[in-house]
Amino acid sequence: MDAEMHVTGGVTGGVVGGELGGELGGGLGGGSHSSGAPIPQQHVSIHRLLAAMKKYGASDLHLKVGIPPTYRINGVLRAIAVEPLTEEEADHLLDPIVPEQLKGKFVAQGSLDFATHLKDGDRFRVNMFRSGGHTHAAIRRVKAEIPSYSELHVPAIYGQLIDETTEGLILVVGVTGSGKSSTLAAMMEHINQTRAEHIITVEDPVEYRFAPKKSIISQREIGIDVPDFANALRYIVREDPDVIFIGELRDHATVLAAVQAAETGHLVFSTMHTADTMQAFSRILEFFPSHEHGFLRHALSNTLRGVLAQRLLPAQVETGFGVVPACEVLLGTSTVREKIREGDDSALPMIVGKNEEGMQSFTKALADLVIKEWVALQTAMEYAPNRDALSSMLKGVQVRTQGLVGRIKSAGNRS
Repeated sequence: MDAEMHVTGGVTGGVVGGELGGELGGGLGGGSHSSGAPIPQQHVSIHRLLAAMKKYGASDLHLKVGIPPTYRINGVLRAIAVEPLTEEEADHLLDPIVPEQLKGKFVAQGSLDFATHLKDGDRFRVNMFRSGGHTHAAIRRVKAEIPSYSELHVPAIYGQLIDETTEGLILVVGVTGSGKSSTLAAMMEHINQTRAEHIITVEDPVEYRFAPKKSIISQREIGIDVPDFANALRYIVREDPDVIFIGELRDHATVLAAVQAAETGHLVFSTMHTADTMQAFSRILEFFPSHEHGFLRHALSNTLRGVLAQRLLPAQVETGFGVVPACEVLLGTSTVREKIREGDDSALPMIVGKNEEGMQSFTKALADLVIKEWVALQTAMEYAPNRDALSSMLKGVQVRTQGLVGRIKSAGNRS
């Protein structure tokens, strides 16, 4: 197969077209499909595909039988201009990077998570899975450089919360691809740079690698350092940690370990795959039988310091950001703790919606992004949980809308 490898559009329905130009093997440099010599498909290696992600700014790489390797760039899927992967190619493309000790697990279970890296330090989170009897994969690029709060464009309350908190539970939640890992890495690195703490992480897989600065850090990877979360967390408080990062609260055991560690004076961080703060509470309760909900609510009311929910939105092109987060923030104030303890969860959205004491709703976050001209009004409306509320919040504020909607002006068109 002698097709040249360029990034294009048009893999499946809904994929944005448009050539990004350049050749994969030639360094993905800008140019047309005719630039340089064609690259035979048998030379498309996993290492070259991974290396190209940095140059294109791709967040993800998808490998599936029947389609070309496909990148996700600023939220949009773009295929490489080569012939689709054959069954044989898909089954063996990842062979050079799969850890030898984990190959048997993939054969037995049909799915596998692990991390890999390139010589330049770029790391990748790999999920490979069997589909239709063949190997498919979704690969997330994790930049070698640990980002700062300012680079992530998160609200100032994120940094303030970490600076003011030495014990308790902090959750960062969001759907897949919402920036949870990057946000938590920034938090861990801030502690590493500013406080003398012992940080222990339990991850599946390890994404960012930390170098000890003021803190000392132990990073444990599921499947390599320890068989599972339950084993890792069973004795974690005996390892003299000050800060514990649990990659994900995914079941009864991980939630219980997180809450118990927070109750005993540790600062515990974790993530959950929920769209907003309220879904995080619902998910936690689902992990426990109803007769344990009273105990769990009491424990959370004593330990919860914050739930930070994120969604990544496409940014205005001229900002150069690619994507920016809209963040819903729930903090463990005395009122919030009381509502959790009493089981009055329905009151929490109203408390967040007041946008007081450092808390903010998604609607307020979206309005701020539009006002700063980081996100187009139409984009904000597409993501808004309540479009009428967002429109009302933007009344009287002039915002650029790329000619799609016009300018929102104050009632009566006051000058």
